[in-house]
Amino acid sequence: MVPFQFPVPGEPVPHTLARLREIGPVVPLELPGNVSAWAVTNYAALAELLANDNKLVSRNPRHWSALRNGEIPADWPLRPLIEGEHLQVLDGVDHRRLRTLVSRAFTASRVEALAPRVEEMVTDLVDEVVAAGDGVDLVSAFTEPLPMSVICELYGVPEPERPQLRAWANTMISHTSTGEQTAAANRDMLAYLAEHVERKRRDPGDDLTTGLVRAQDEGDQLSGSELVTNLWLMIIAGHETTVHMLGHAIVALCTHPEQRALAVAENLWPQVVEETLRHRTSVKTSPFRYAMTDVNLAGTDIPAGDAMLVCYGGAGTDTDRYGEDADRFDITREDKGHLAFGYGPHFCIGAPLARLEGRIGLPALFNRLPGLRLAVDADHIPYSPSFITYGPLSLPVNLGLAADRTPERAGPSRYRTR
Repeated sequence: MVPFQFPVPGEPVPHTLARLREIGPVVPLELPGNVSAWAVTNYAALAELLANDNKLVSRNPRHWSALRNGEIPADWPLRPLIEGEHLQVLDGVDHRRLRTLVSRAFTASRVEALAPRVEEMVTDLVDEVVAAGDGVDLVSAFTEPLPMSVICELYGVPEPERPQLRAWANTMISHTSTGEQTAAANRDMLAYLAEHVERKRRDPGDDLTTGLVRAQDEGDQLSGSELVTNLWLMIIAGHETTVHMLGHAIVALCTHPEQRALAVAENLWPQVVEETLRHRTSVKTSPFRYAMTDVNLAGTDIPAGDAMLVCYGGAGTDTDRYGEDADRFDITREDKGHLAFGYGPHFCIGAPLARLEGRIGLPALFNRLPGLRLAVDADHIPYSPSFITYGPLSLPVNLGLAADRTPERAGPSRYRTR
């Protein structure tokens, strides 16, 4: 089979992933830079692949023959995302050790304790949206600042420094960035975080960076580079995907008024979050898994040392899993689960926090602004130039407020129901 050129210039990534799924469960790809990989495209193949993490496949790039042999260019734009000493690229004992340390910040009880502070942030942001009036861009005014504020507050990043972190992250995940640009962004962000760690060592605070510094200083088997690179991962992954999840949900509810009315009337916000994660997952692909031995996946033989691109974006609308209406946004759909947060040992450590932000942020916005509507046609919304994470770059809206009244501030959310 001739390798499929991915991504396809000018074609929305979700459409490309749906086409790949129709070709087959495992499809040979040619990525930018003439890099070869296999696309794993449907739900069953992805579930099979992820079930073999740490068994037949690995996240550690040392298993990638092309990288070991020098076939991958040193300036390949995706290299900063697949190298390092963080949770995304380690397996086995090292992965379990680091995950145990980092996961202390994201237990169900610790995330639940954040709810009042998240509600405060949401209320302030919605106030600012109302003050801005018609034409306000909900990406810059709401979907970006909420997750960025939450994750940066958790790790003690001062507010004036947060936009630069967002800019570095955007550069590193964009498939239009050059290798030089991604390398520079990665270098600058790691340098910033190394200084942030030292700042917390000199002046400890009530934040998770300080907690990780203390774990290192107390001999908890966390090296300096591991501390910085895992902080890098938590900040990027802790906000980027939630930014897009909120944006996708807003578009879906504005373009499906009957679903929106149902969510508001019956308080179905957890269902809104889960259906958004299934139908419009923020993580479209995840680079990579590497075959540790010759593998037969979904009937395709994959040689040891080959890389596999995990196409979550195609699995969410797989008709074999979700029925012929899989491409329809429906918050009353039978819950069959989804793979938006992965599966197995690499299941997303921040899933509870992302869900919390969605279950608080969305009802606060739509309950306070019942007349909220898109100010542009949905087909004209620009989306991020990335085949890794994908979501709206801007969401101009009209608020639907009567000229002589302003709605009351949002009270406590009801996200805990249902």
